[in-house]
Amino acid sequence: MTALHPRPDTPQPFVIWFTGLSGSGKSTLAAIVEGLLKDRRVPVHNLDGDALRRGLNRDLGYDDDARDESIRRIGEVTRILVEAGHVVLVAAISPFETGRRRARELIEPGRFVEVFVDVPLEVAESRDPKGLYRLAREGHLTNFTGIDSPYEPPTNPEVHVDAAALNPLDAGHLVIATLEAAGLITRV
Repeated sequence: MTALHPRPDTPQPFVIWFTGLSGSGKSTLAAIVEGLLKDRRVPVHNLDGDALRRGLNRDLGYDDDARDESIRRIGEVTRILVEAGHVVLVAAISPFETGRRRARELIEPGRFVEVFVDVPLEVAESRDPKGLYRLAREGHLTNFTGIDSPYEPPTNPEVHVDAAALNPLDAGHLVIATLEAAGLITRV
């Protein structure tokens, strides 16, 4: 009979919520943090805003009410996963402070880590792999965050990443260090 090898201490469930403009590097940073957590054998679910828009939120538009509903749905899915004992990463623009606050309120205090992936608009536009900023500037795409729809930067995130100055791997280590300092994962 083969002996089972228990996992190292599996952390209590928590959420890392990445917010920032389109092209800021949210998804890239979330994928890096996911890999760093998996290297520590922490099981994690990565909910990417683009993938959720193609599935869970495909019936929604991009006006303010639709954006609020999108974040409400993502928050509810996140709450369900956390209540089931999972560590969850969310990478979604989440342009409004009220939506991010409501998502935080669904999670036990101390278990929601907001990561503001901050870049100037011109940097986000220069990284535009899908050409969305160009389409918005040309008037072919409306309600685009940062162009004709507002983005409300977080006022007090647990992690503020200057993504124009910090490379993604270093930013990932900054997030991990924050999780360690908060006692959400074991320091190695």
